[in-house]
Amino acid sequence: MSVLVNKNSKIIVQGFTGSEGTFHASQMIEYGTNVVGGVTPGKGGSTHLDRPVFNTVKDAVEKAGADTSIIFVPPAFAADAIMEAAEAGIKVIICITEGIPVADMIKAYDYIKGKDCRLVGPNCPGVITPEEAKVGIMPGFVFKKGTVGIVSKSGTLTYEAADQVVKQGLGITTAIGIGGDPIIGTTTKEAVELLMNDPETEIIIMIGEIGGQLEADAARWIKADGNRKPVVGFIAGETAPKGRTMGHAGAIVGGADDTAEAKKRIMRENGIHVVDSPAEIGKNVKVAVPVWGDCKKTLPLLTNFIDPNNHSEWLKEFRNLEKEERSFVQRSFCFAGI
Repeated sequence: MSVLVNKNSKIIVQGFTGSEGTFHASQMIEYGTNVVGGVTPGKGGSTHLDRPVFNTVKDAVEKAGADTSIIFVPPAFAADAIMEAAEAGIKVIICITEGIPVADMIKAYDYIKGKDCRLVGPNCPGVITPEEAKVGIMPGFVFKKGTVGIVSKSGTLTYEAADQVVKQGLGITTAIGIGGDPIIGTTTKEAVELLMNDPETEIIIMIGEIGGQLEADAARWIKADGNRKPVVGFIAGETAPKGRTMGHAGAIVGGADDTAEAKKRIMRENGIHVVDSPAEIGKNVKVAVPVWGDCKKTLPLLTNFIDPNNHSEWLKEFRNLEKEERSFVQRSFCFAGI
């Protein structure tokens, strides 16, 4: 099982014939993703990449049965593209576009609240269910199928985490890039909840960054939900100066709880195993027995479940060996005339 997208998803590309849409759609098709067509107003009735082009999303839904859309529309028109997809009945809307005006996103966010759909992004790398569907701009070859779910604000760190997981001999169920803009459709908590309820996902990687409350909200929900699955967390931007936007529009430290240090503290308090470097993500996923939270606190608790044993026979043998060693050392000193 997977979340959001799979081999049965019927995907259309909004902004299909543009340069970005063409390049990434061709990559998606090559990966094996079920792209059933695309939308470019005024070019309906033609074909592109051996797929039909429609004038509207509504046409794509009615004629091709589309249920998932990926958006490569310029920022000035992207919010309208989101609302058009929601109005047409698309269930999963993945918006790659970066730089959508905040006022436009407020309007689009409010509009889709009353619709039966889920928006991922904007300003995100997309969603991938390895070996089934790549609906985004991520390098597909990095991802292998497995039991680890990924939720990330950062595109690059999504790929890095996936690569580390695969090198540990594991794989990914679904990786969700939620996006780094101030207003996004799916929060960290909502994405984690999807993976927490996915029976194939056994462990979750949660990658956040400075700014906002998304990671703290997710951490508190994870604890309230009973810490059903182990979660490995990382927060990017620890060295970022306060008040300066770093990379993503949402990555800005405003209050005391927006800092990387504060977020990591909250995550640890709620049972998430937090790493201080992205290089440590993969190592902490592959463990024989997953340990939740701070190992310094949880390991002493685990020892309470170990049956007591005084190991008298082993200790007796050890003491005898210790006596023999001392005797040998003393004889050596005497032989050397010391």
